[in-house]
Amino acid sequence: MVEEKEGGGSGGVMASDATDAFDAANAEHPYLKIIILGDSAVGKSKLFDRFHLNDYKEYRYSTYALTLYRHKVDLDGQERLIHFWDTAGQEIFNSMHPSYYFQAHACIMVFDVLRKVTYKNLTMWHEELCQHRPDIPVLLVANKIDANPKASQMKFNMASKYNMKLYYCSASDGTNVVKVFKDAIVAAHEYKKKTTDFMDAVMEELQLMDEDGDA
Repeated sequence: MVEEKEGGGSGGVMASDATDAFDAANAEHPYLKIIILGDSAVGKSKLFDRFHLNDYKEYRYSTYALTLYRHKVDLDGQERLIHFWDTAGQEIFNSMHPSYYFQAHACIMVFDVLRKVTYKNLTMWHEELCQHRPDIPVLLVANKIDANPKASQMKFNMASKYNMKLYYCSASDGTNVVKVFKDAIVAAHEYKKKTTDFMDAVMEELQLMDEDGDA
């Protein structure tokens, strides 16, 4: 199932499996696609809930395959559709389907400052990301600092090692949440304008052809 969220409402689009879910979401052709990676229960979905709905929920159930968040923003004087993709529980398999990474323009990687293993596992997630989208900008989020304020004084070597911007965040009290998502949109937009990815260029042309055919 693809769980789509836009504004304050939500709906569902049924798919037979994860591949169908990812393909259906990619077919919408958003202007920007930003993926969110990290272990289960690090707070990925709650971060977006705080950003988009400004309504933190203490508990949230994962849905099968994918949670797709749709967000509209003004870029260069035009209203643009942004897709934020959340793993929705698929991360328990320690690997994502290639379609999850397809044509992503930026990535937000999240770990839980209360669980060291979620930080260690970012190496695995980063390696898989680089197999599919090695050049996109990556933003690193140290989440749940409200439960461990001292974590905001800690240095995390992964950020400097891979040239990632590090954000100390809390979905609970909202610390830096809006900033990280807005910065991700800006980074994805800049990447899209500068990219020379051949497949991205081909897909852009095909999308324009489809739009012309529908006109």
